[in-house]
Amino acid sequence: MFDWLHFAADRNIARQRALTYKGGLMRHTISVLVENKFGVLARIAELFSGRGYNIDTLNVAPTLDAKLSRMTIVTRGDDATLEQIIKQLNKLVNVVQIQDFREGQYVDRELILLKVKADSKARSEIMQICDIFRAKIVDVQQRELSIEITGTEDKLEKFLQLMDPFGIVDITRTGKVAMPRQTKTAAASEAMGVRSQH
Repeated sequence: MFDWLHFAADRNIARQRALTYKGGLMRHTISVLVENKFGVLARIAELFSGRGYNIDTLNVAPTLDAKLSRMTIVTRGDDATLEQIIKQLNKLVNVVQIQDFREGQYVDRELILLKVKADSKARSEIMQICDIFRAKIVDVQQRELSIEITGTEDKLEKFLQLMDPFGIVDITRTGKVAMPRQTKTAAASEAMGVRSQH
């Protein structure tokens, strides 16, 4: 049976870890639109490492425009550090646009593939947890299950904590991808509509 008491405890642990990790420095998600040219990724990575800025996760993918790619970077630091990062990124020739996502202003997801030990006794409980978290079992072996799960970082961390007692054999994470809840055009139109009512 699923242990709800341990699940509640794990939720509290996840929140505490999120607050205290690395001295409680705030996590920032930055979206960087760049030209699809050779060496751009290397220059941005060099900027971070050369100035001592930490990258928690980095995801790069093409956009609707084949000439551009979007980099989603998760980093840690105070507001002053973030301001310096954005200033330095803006100096790079191939950077087209930078967007700092604030809390509640964006939708984000991450995908994880993990392999978990699963004997005949544990398998049903693992499947029950997967069902609750809407995770998918994508491969079944005699003593292992491969699982795919997508969601916010908080959801994924809770799921991993519940999988840990069974024995996580291997794991692969995509890193966070994000987009704003509203485009700038939609936000501007909404603001104009509010002002026109007054």
